[in-house]
Amino acid sequence: MSQTAGDLRVTSSGVHLSVRQHSAPAAGKPTLILVHGYPDQQDMWDRLIRRLDLDRLHVVTYDVRGAGRSEAPATRDGYRTEVLVDDLITVAEATVPPGASFHLVGHDWGSIQLWDVLARGNDDARLSGRIASFTSISGPSLDHLARLSRQPEGRRLRMLNQSLHSWYVYAFQVPVLPEMLWTLAGRLATRSRRTRWDREVVRNARNGLNLYRANVLGRMRVPGVLHTGVPVQVVHPTGDRFLTEVVLDDLGQACTDLTVVRIDAGHWVPRTHPAEIARLVTEHVRAHQC
Repeated sequence: MSQTAGDLRVTSSGVHLSVRQHSAPAAGKPTLILVHGYPDQQDMWDRLIRRLDLDRLHVVTYDVRGAGRSEAPATRDGYRTEVLVDDLITVAEATVPPGASFHLVGHDWGSIQLWDVLARGNDDARLSGRIASFTSISGPSLDHLARLSRQPEGRRLRMLNQSLHSWYVYAFQVPVLPEMLWTLAGRLATRSRRTRWDREVVRNARNGLNLYRANVLGRMRVPGVLHTGVPVQVVHPTGDRFLTEVVLDDLGQACTDLTVVRIDAGHWVPRTHPAEIARLVTEHVRAHQC
């Protein structure tokens, strides 16, 4: 494992990932791994990290495959959550002392894939007993969503409302057109001098469409089983345009140690309310420090 703060590259399933340690590991210093969502990259955590006590936390971020400075896989199957779980394990093995525990924070698709990390932690020796806590922000478990869709009694209208909020998930399944629209959006942004959009966000967005195509519909048809004893904190922004309260239904049946925190904010709450999210994450880590 790397003993110092700074950038490094690791290889997972043939794809090179860009990893950053924002503080050096040390004995007794909890490790916090933050995983971004779509269509972001690891710098989306910068505002939050500036509010964390890096003298007391070993903080790690990385660009997920297809985003930022990480490579993109050659095929759609390279975006399946099983591979994303292996990416997280590879990053942990490169930055966390052998056998030591670590804390996880995910936003959007970062959170979605970390739910699968928790589920796999029951059977994978590389994860067993090592996940100290998880903070999920605006990214539900696909398995849990599939379960809710199979048990709609008492929530049919609310599930329909959630489907309307998730319209883009179905739109992203259409071949070619979403890529064209993202490219057009980048060109329009460039004309208005928002060059960062053209250079980074559009690439992330075009590549990341495969997250939806490789995972969502298949998991809805054949879900796995979610059950975890890891202490889970779900941060639910009440103004989220993409997720409604129904995603929280019956979540306590899957998580034996669950805390739900509602916050008056929108979907990108780590960017808009970094101090509050930093406080929630820090308190959760301290409460479950091994």
